[in-house]
Amino acid sequence: MSVVRVERAVYGVDDVPECLRFFRDLGLTPLDADGPGAALVTRAGQVVELRPADDPELPPSVEGTNSLREVVWGVDTEQALEDLLARIGADRPVDVRGDSAHAVDETGYGVGLTVAAPAPMDVDVPGYNRTGWVTRWNTSRQPLGPVHPLRLCHVALNIPKAGREAAVAFYVDRLGFKVTDDVRDMGVFMRADGDQDQHTFLLCHRPDKAGVNHTAYEVEGFDEVVVGVNHMVEQGWRESRRLGRHTVGSNVFRFVQAPCGGRVELAADMDRVDDTYGPNVHEQAPPHHLWQLQGNRGQEAGE
Repeated sequence: MSVVRVERAVYGVDDVPECLRFFRDLGLTPLDADGPGAALVTRAGQVVELRPADDPELPPSVEGTNSLREVVWGVDTEQALEDLLARIGADRPVDVRGDSAHAVDETGYGVGLTVAAPAPMDVDVPGYNRTGWVTRWNTSRQPLGPVHPLRLCHVALNIPKAGREAAVAFYVDRLGFKVTDDVRDMGVFMRADGDQDQHTFLLCHRPDKAGVNHTAYEVEGFDEVVVGVNHMVEQGWRESRRLGRHTVGSNVFRFVQAPCGGRVELAADMDRVDDTYGPNVHEQAPPHHLWQLQGNRGQEAGE
């Protein structure tokens, strides 16, 4: 029985149209939605739901503002769904609605479960060339069209330092997540048992408060990370972290501030791992990035 991916990210927001515009600019595809909310989908079939902040079916916000209220995890089989629900329901209420079930984790975030419904994807990315390794012959790298994220690859949530062990244990013991990198003074990276990314989930205790940190969307490659956020900036959204490559996970990243709360990351080329990887324990946080875009345009020589 395995959690395989994020199936839905559910936000409670004050301005649904503005948040809808944000995710449309990001490249997600809007879905028809009943009622006052909105929904969009990744190419892999994952859904971002935007609901009014006062929707009574939403879990309470842990930070009292526009925020990610619930992460619904997709599992591989109906039997896995039943087994995991029994684990979660051992000590807390579980609300079963239609094809999904909903509870609250140790911090107060909504956590849901449903059977995953992945959509087929046709991805054909031209290869990269270097001396001794040529993967693209007689073909130029063509100008990119609009960037459409492949999938919602991971979620990062902030949690208080007090009780952080119990917060992590809920996902490890109840949902079968595997710790990959435990950064003692920052947070714990985990992957879903049915996923191969170095992390599907991060509980970050460094800020010592609860709140959404970011959601991350995988795009086809390095070029799409750059061009995708360029487009967001052109549409008036604010970049919140410049282009770089992470140390933990190795993925290329670029972040944008999101009106729904927290930030959104475009990511590419994350480490893939199996059960032989980790858990790695880091007594001190590694450097945040292997490299990050720097510049001195406009400076006088010698300054």
